[in-house]
Amino acid sequence: MTFELGVYTFGNTPRLADGRPGPTAQAVRDALEAIKLADEVGLDFFGVGEHHTRAMPLSSPTSLVNAAAATTKRITLSTAVSVLSTDDPIRVYQQLATAASMAPGRIELVAGRGSSTITFPLFDYDEHDYDLLYSSKLQLLMAINAGEDVTWHGPHRNRPLQGVTVFPRPEQPLKIWLGTGGSPDSVYRAVELGLPMFLGILGGTPEHWAQYGHAYRHAWAQAGHPADRADIAIAVHGFVADTNSQARSTYLDYEHRMMAEGMAELGRPAPPRGARAADFGPGGMVFVGGPGEVAERILHLHRMLGHTRQIFQMDVGGMPHRDVLHGIELLGAKVLPQIRAELDTP
Repeated sequence: MTFELGVYTFGNTPRLADGRPGPTAQAVRDALEAIKLADEVGLDFFGVGEHHTRAMPLSSPTSLVNAAAATTKRITLSTAVSVLSTDDPIRVYQQLATAASMAPGRIELVAGRGSSTITFPLFDYDEHDYDLLYSSKLQLLMAINAGEDVTWHGPHRNRPLQGVTVFPRPEQPLKIWLGTGGSPDSVYRAVELGLPMFLGILGGTPEHWAQYGHAYRHAWAQAGHPADRADIAIAVHGFVADTNSQARSTYLDYEHRMMAEGMAELGRPAPPRGARAADFGPGGMVFVGGPGEVAERILHLHRMLGHTRQIFQMDVGGMPHRDVLHGIELLGAKVLPQIRAELDTP
């Protein structure tokens, strides 16, 4: 498989001159501009995540995917993730099938449970049903994606479906990934369902995450699935600037702000500013630096994990949009060519 490089976003609300958050509507416009640029500079993938906060306000990833499908030419677009536990799998499918009708072969879906339970009270679900809802809705999503005339029943619905076809139908089924933050149960669920695995990674070491790759492929082989379909992608924090020192000083500040605000929303204390510094180095999983260093660290992880796609969240903590766009330019113009040259892929 060709190694793919990309970006993802939850939205990045800009800051006013006095430090207060600016309009969340601007974060939506900025995300669309970033997707358009990523397409132009040759990146392979752009993922739209789901959050419901002032700082990260992209609460409807399928809406952004549809808008981007109409304005891009070659890049693969996906949710990253759709919080399936508190969404309707039929509507998620319909919205992404609409995007796939505009951009055939370029629309995917990462289905996850979400990194917090914030959506449960918002949409009037019981968080005690966290896993039951996800499992049931994922199975229905897979069934309607697989074909027409679906008959299905499951615990999240009061009424079964009888011979239902969900429209529109794209020319080919959507590629559905199982999104996970690294739960061992999720690794085996992906294998059981025959799904590719998308790991959302905030910390740890390359050696730690390589173990998940080994476990997934071993279980995949034991299940008798075709070896060439054992696909692993990862989503990480990362940022590219012209120099290593510039990238690290910039990203550390804005990432710390993002984490402090996120912890405050959950009623938890913020970690110290320097707590993440070790994750920025070669032994960590935050990919921050100049183009050469970032490319080498991606290649090092690829040799250990064997993943086929890596995507970066760059726009954190109200980072100025011009810095985000420059990072995307560098990722496409300098990092990706180095990786392709090393791996000898087109």
